Amino acid sequence: MKRFSGFLKPISYAIDLSVILLLAYFLPIRLHNPILFFFYLTFSWIVISVRNHFYEVERYTKIPLVLSLLFRQFVFFFLVLYAFIGFFKENMISRLLLGQYFLACFILVSFFKILVYYLLQRYREVIGGNRRTTIVIGENKKTDQLIKIFQERLEFGFVFKKRFATDEDDFSIDKVCDYVKKENIDEIYCSVAELKNKQLEEIIAFADNNLKVVKFIPDNKYIYNKRLKFDYYDYLPILSLRDIPLENSINYVLKRSFDIFFSLLVVVFVLSWLTPLVALLIRLESPGPVFFRQYRNGINSKEFACLKFRSMAVNTDSDKQQATKGDMRVTRIGRFIRKTSIDELPQFYNVLFGQMSIVGPRPHMVLHTKQYSQMVDKYMVRHFVKPGITGLAQVRGYRGEIESDTDIINRVKFDIFYLENWSMALDLKIMVQTVLNVFKGEEKAY
Repeated sequence: MKRFSGFLKPISYAIDLSVILLLAYFLPIRLHNPILFFFYLTFSWIVISVRNHFYEVERYTKIPLVLSLLFRQFVFFFLVLYAFIGFFKENMISRLLLGQYFLACFILVSFFKILVYYLLQRYREVIGGNRRTTIVIGENKKTDQLIKIFQERLEFGFVFKKRFATDEDDFSIDKVCDYVKKENIDEIYCSVAELKNKQLEEIIAFADNNLKVVKFIPDNKYIYNKRLKFDYYDYLPILSLRDIPLENSINYVLKRSFDIFFSLLVVVFVLSWLTPLVALLIRLESPGPVFFRQYRNGINSKEFACLKFRSMAVNTDSDKQQATKGDMRVTRIGRFIRKTSIDELPQFYNVLFGQMSIVGPRPHMVLHTKQYSQMVDKYMVRHFVKPGITGLAQVRGYRGEIESDTDIINRVKFDIFYLENWSMALDLKIMVQTVLNVFKGEEKAY
């Protein structure tokens, strides 16, 4: 189960933009340059939407907030619409028809937005789709309120499974964790007032390492850090542990679109001629396949076959042991393609297949994931997003062989920072730094 339909927000964007552009096309506004007007409308609508969080309507959002979003959105849209006349000297445009166009856009977009809002609520309430299973830790007035919301507000799409009272003799965090794993619970709600700091740390560590969502029912004390997200379920305040930008469908589609576009460029203009050349050199030096497939853990820890140009002689330890400095398994051509990162280029196919992203936490071998998840706190958090060909940790010097515990601990810290602070600007910065590092040469590129 997922918190949102992955395509809900992109579809909403598509519906609204279709309405805006089709109305502009069919209404006789007397445009001198209609193509420019269409591009202006599309760009302006997207910018205003991002600025106003117009598509950030959660399952527990109230209709007054939806109406407020509509009002703010169209106030700004009205201003940019009439600004077009002055910016581009379109004096032939009828101001009256432009006003009629604005009114038509407002009515239709509002209609579709409210319609989708209510259809989703009915979908959760009547059909039972798009639901999240939950447990609650604590027994007090606020937890009673939350459970009542889960049970009565079916349109929110929460399925309450069990309450754990902290004053019971057999209460323990281990018992809670066992239940969550056994019943495949999606979200854990904790009453901060009833748990000790140590217990909170244990729950957070468990959630991070098992890809579960943990949220807090706050007391009156200051327990927040800057990454906590504050929401309201009905009138009850709820805190989420972290806000991951790529869980926003618009951000996800933006990143995925860039991945597909850039990967196609690499496949068509680089790999199309480079692959036969590298394949010939690899086969001339050592027998075996051109491509090396190694199973690694991706998003939600799902295993996938990560592709590379083979840089070693065929051996039985390739799925168990990382390459080390002076590794005798590495061939002569292998040393060159590893030093220049050419061996990683086939992973652009993994990006096209949707298993990886261009930028993200580097995926580890399945064996190493099992090992590090036991020894490094919050290691599994990095699997909330797709793994990358390159990543923030790699451009900060934590590439290649892990020689000490400090290497993997710092790598995980950078990975978590990346997924909590993602932006396209950060992705582009990491990509540029990766290219610069290839030309400068990297100490651990062996």
